[in-house]
Amino acid sequence: MTTDRLELASWLRLTLIPGVGGEARRNLLKAFGLPQAIFEASQRALSAVVDLALAERLLSHDCSAGVDAGLEWAAQPSNRLLTLADADYPQSLLSADDPPVLLYAKGDTTLLNRPMLAVVGSRNGTTQGERDAEAFSKVLGDAGLTIVSGLALGIDAAAHRGGLATAAGTVAVIGTGADRLYPARNEALARQIAERGVVLSEFPLGTPAIGANFPRRNRIIAGLGLGCLVIEAALRSGSLITARLAAESGREVFAIPGSIHSPLSRGCHQLIRQGAKLVESAQDILEELRWGGAPAATTTIVPAQARQEGAEEQVLAFLGDAPCALDTLSARSGLTPADLLAMLLPMELAGRVAQLPGGLYQRLH
Repeated sequence: MTTDRLELASWLRLTLIPGVGGEARRNLLKAFGLPQAIFEASQRALSAVVDLALAERLLSHDCSAGVDAGLEWAAQPSNRLLTLADADYPQSLLSADDPPVLLYAKGDTTLLNRPMLAVVGSRNGTTQGERDAEAFSKVLGDAGLTIVSGLALGIDAAAHRGGLATAAGTVAVIGTGADRLYPARNEALARQIAERGVVLSEFPLGTPAIGANFPRRNRIIAGLGLGCLVIEAALRSGSLITARLAAESGREVFAIPGSIHSPLSRGCHQLIRQGAKLVESAQDILEELRWGGAPAATTTIVPAQARQEGAEEQVLAFLGDAPCALDTLSARSGLTPADLLAMLLPMELAGRVAQLPGGLYQRLH
């Protein structure tokens, strides 16, 4: 076995021994350096850092099958094992609580050290919420921010789709082993992300979908982003956990408000009351982050010369079902207010939209 392979095997072994949590791993690494030195240490030396039972387990537990499986997985094209000592390990996680000692990455790992923004929300998001997630992520991605989310159904999936439509790409942090996908309905999306972004996990291969693992997954999502945008969340949801972890790590938290009658708005409204930034457009986020970003032309979702067939349907899709201000519609679509007004007037005359008091526009069915 080569030196590099021996080192990687030691990192895998450290993460596969049961009962050795993140804090214990980091304490051992601080005391002994690389994992190889941990396993070469005496029981007495180890018990000065961890309790005696754990020291005995470190030296005696056989996890060779898991180590071999991890090394075999890493040898496959586009697969990587990233350790705390790896130059490609996401540096943003080092400032977060409990950074993973080892990450399983499938895809373009160069994305992991580019600026990111977390976009999360309900698994049971509304059609409008999913449209907002995809549109916001598209604009943010075009501005140069890689979108990170959790590959769940609903808002997460829509955010990934928006990120995939841009050069900045998207990162999916999953709560299972990297060789398993959950939910199965997102398998095709996961394949696209692995081809044009990154699928990331800290859990050993073969780990199934276990409820307790998803809050742990959320701390990685929060730690990777410069900030966290929440789009539709109930009062008790994983999205609020991600937002809290982001705030505790010094990241900005953003939330899109919604109807006072919708349960999926209550989580966002609670975040806003607690100090999250209320946003109505992706530009609000870019301004808050003081993000220079890409030129405006790269953030266009609908072409500025939107006279071709189907352009009205695109604008209606961005308008959604709720009343919308012209500036907000401009930010969602990438069209200038002047271009939108030129389109909205004939649509109003045709009975497809209605202008409401306060400069709002409403889609008519």
